[in-house]
Amino acid sequence: MRAPGAILFVACYELGHQPLSLASPMGMLAQAGYRPVAVDTAVERLDSEQVRQARFVAISVPMHTAMRLGQRVAERVRALNPDAHICFYGLYAVLNADKLLVRWADSVIGGEFEQPLLELVQRLARGEPAHGPGVGVPGQPAQPYLRRIPFAPPLRTALPPLERYAHLERNGQHSLAGYVEASRGCLHTCLHCPITPVYRGRFFVVPFEVVLEDIHTQVAMGARHITFGDPDFFNGPGHSMRIVRALHAEFPGVTFDATIKIEHILERRALFPELAELGCAFVVSAVESLSDEVLARLAKGHTRADVEAALDILEASGIPLRPSLVAFTPWTTMEGYLEVLTFVESHRLIQHIDPVQYTIRLLVPPGSALLDQPGTAAWLGPLDAEAFTYRWEHPDPRMDDLYREVSALVERATRGGWPTERTFEAIKMLAFEAAGQPLPEPSLAIPALKAPAPRLTESWFC
Repeated sequence: MRAPGAILFVACYELGHQPLSLASPMGMLAQAGYRPVAVDTAVERLDSEQVRQARFVAISVPMHTAMRLGQRVAERVRALNPDAHICFYGLYAVLNADKLLVRWADSVIGGEFEQPLLELVQRLARGEPAHGPGVGVPGQPAQPYLRRIPFAPPLRTALPPLERYAHLERNGQHSLAGYVEASRGCLHTCLHCPITPVYRGRFFVVPFEVVLEDIHTQVAMGARHITFGDPDFFNGPGHSMRIVRALHAEFPGVTFDATIKIEHILERRALFPELAELGCAFVVSAVESLSDEVLARLAKGHTRADVEAALDILEASGIPLRPSLVAFTPWTTMEGYLEVLTFVESHRLIQHIDPVQYTIRLLVPPGSALLDQPGTAAWLGPLDAEAFTYRWEHPDPRMDDLYREVSALVERATRGGWPTERTFEAIKMLAFEAAGQPLPEPSLAIPALKAPAPRLTESWFC
């Protein structure tokens, strides 16, 4: 298994950044003497000869889109190389383990996957059975691997260059963007989040030295901006602040962004002026909804009033908020959807939200924590095994119609390169028409649009 090309790592889609889910385990395997090969099918072609030479194919599936694309990769691998061992790893590997192990996978790994991946490769190289700690196989499913592991520096040189991924767009200028994670898992257990059924309220920090070395590597590759992809950057605020202080001390011209919960913005408000000084270009936060009922159903841990308070905190610090949304849920009303649009306009957030956010529909994968909630049977439909999600229909048919219409509109606007303001106005017209209400007259009380907030050129969404 140590021959060149014998170990193939494949990523399918990771939101426009160079896939750390390949670089990290490949770094551990390289440290152990292996020479893995990487293919990111989001930006490069999976070569048939690479597949035929592989003895072990690891497919990274950290999100739902990657899961659906990973299935196609596995089908191609099986067709070209029936004897290759196929391992799916990542959040969605665990959530879909039952189907994967029947249809496409020889093994699945979830949680802290680097160590189990290395040990699996070593067992197979010795001719031993695949099953082991953290590794599920047909007939012997495994629990997520939730132990501290000895991280190795990610292997970035085996991946496509940063130029092929999302850039930071700021004041009309584009900069290369890198991606790191200071921690994995999450202390919080939002019911719709795929991290919750896998990590169950636990999180693990990535060692300071490993994160800084990875930043050094990507800055040397040309990165002038770093995305911290932690599920929540302030799960471990001391660790995270130490890293960004070191980042700024060594590379004062490099900016960064991070994902931070609304409740952590309120709890750690004193840190945001310093974050701004250290180069924080923007903060992503999973606002999800402005309906307190929907927020309670999702166990988000914040309210609409908290969102407004968080906006004030960030604005006072000079850091733009880029909210993410779950625009369509079984509990979202037509009035609630209109209220989001009105709120966005009145708070001058049109430029802060990528239009795709207004199309996001609640995803309920197998294993979702929502499945255990009382009352779920009233809205949940059957499992669509081919799509790796449960179906559901809104009790108000207008909402499902609006979802389809807004999704088609945003897709058309994206293809046509529409400005964000034009797309927002078109969504607003659709929504008010669906509600049977006249489009409100522009309010003179609403201030002028803010300048476009810094953004990555590929939208963030689950």
